[in-house]
Amino acid sequence: MFRSLTTRVIATTISLLIAGICIYTVFNVRHQHEMLIDTARESTELLLHTVESSIYNTMHLGNVQDVGSILSMVGQHNQLVGVRIFHPQGVILRSSVPNEVGRIANPNDYRIFQSPTNYSIFTLPPYGEVLSMVKPIYNEASCHPCHGSKARVIGVLDVNYSLNRTKMQMLDASRIFVFSSIAITLFLAVTISLLLLRFVKKPLDNMAQTMLKVEKGDFAARIEYTGNDEIGRVIESFNSMVDRLDVAQKELEQLHFQQLERADRLASIGEMAAGIAHEIKNPLAGISAAVTIIKDDMAPDDPRGAILGEVNDQVNRLDKTVNDLLFFGKPSIPELSCVDINSVITTTLKFASQHRSLARIERHIELQPDLPPIYADDKQMQQVFLNIILNAYQAMPSGGVLGIRSSSVVKDAAEYVRVEISDTGSGIPPQILEKIFIPFYTTKAQGTGLGLPICSKLVNLHKGDIRVTSDDTTGTVFTVELPAYRA
Repeated sequence: MFRSLTTRVIATTISLLIAGICIYTVFNVRHQHEMLIDTARESTELLLHTVESSIYNTMHLGNVQDVGSILSMVGQHNQLVGVRIFHPQGVILRSSVPNEVGRIANPNDYRIFQSPTNYSIFTLPPYGEVLSMVKPIYNEASCHPCHGSKARVIGVLDVNYSLNRTKMQMLDASRIFVFSSIAITLFLAVTISLLLLRFVKKPLDNMAQTMLKVEKGDFAARIEYTGNDEIGRVIESFNSMVDRLDVAQKELEQLHFQQLERADRLASIGEMAAGIAHEIKNPLAGISAAVTIIKDDMAPDDPRGAILGEVNDQVNRLDKTVNDLLFFGKPSIPELSCVDINSVITTTLKFASQHRSLARIERHIELQPDLPPIYADDKQMQQVFLNIILNAYQAMPSGGVLGIRSSSVVKDAAEYVRVEISDTGSGIPPQILEKIFIPFYTTKAQGTGLGLPICSKLVNLHKGDIRVTSDDTTGTVFTVELPAYRA
């Protein structure tokens, strides 16, 4: 259930809303309680001053007996539990409750008299919580004729104010506030939930369903949304992405169809070329043998021998082209064995040393010792390296530097042997570089366009990789990587 983003957002929002309102409710109820207590204290203090003034006036007139009447009259107030005057020693002198006279005052009232504050709240059975406030009656000059001048305090006026009504008011106010908070919380929770469901969950569900359709290949699916908010912009971007995917799919389908047509044509051409190559190969062998016999019968100084030698060279070139064509159409299965790549490179360099432009080319050879062996056909690897090296020679007709470097590398937790063959020629233009492994593509006057495609096919047969980088300042670098063999 809580895997849904909308559900989590709604639950979190409602939880925070409830927590905030609860905290506000607690503080507000506490504040209301303090305000009601302050109101009760102010009312009690006002009543205390009124009683004190009445008693002073009565005492000044000498009507001491009227003090009890005043206290009894005041004590009839429905919020007052008792009004009394007790001696500083704790004996009750006058009271609104006649049977209290002569008794010891309540310890809580007497403790308030002895404390710095003049009021306190305590429980008084059976009246419940009461607010008790005391006020000393000081021995003024007008009181000396009756009370003498020695005592500073001649009595303590004590009022007990019942808080039952205050508690009822506080409870009613708290109940109203709590019910209001619950109602507001429910209203906000339902409103926020409906808004999130309407403006967030529904568009997201619609987007998920449309994505599922697109995933199944329906690129005509779109999301209808009229809002201009963040979700609207996301949906607009999604529809734009699907539009581009639709265009790309159509282009890929068209390209795939063209590739299938091209592959079909190439297969037909390949079959035809293989057939023609077989038909050409036998006559070429006969022509080569006949030319050789005729040349052998001529005198060494016969000028026609040079012409026959050139004819034989052209026949051999045609024979190599036919062999390359046959090999590319159906390469032979590699005869695999553990091969030292450095030994293969050394042997290949001996073959390449017969090239006529070698005298103008400097060779830098860096072969890492103790390389792991590769599981490969050494003859086919020689063919790959020889083709690349001869291409490097041809790229430097005026001389240059041929670099060959071998090393071991680790890729995707597997060990490979890497061979880098570089030249300092003029480089390969970018528009040609991306086509050099395409069969029959060549820029040479007498090339067949099969050398590098054959190299790529041979490396792929050995589960390796071949790539090339080139620019007009540093030349060209061919990189061949072959998986190392570990017993």
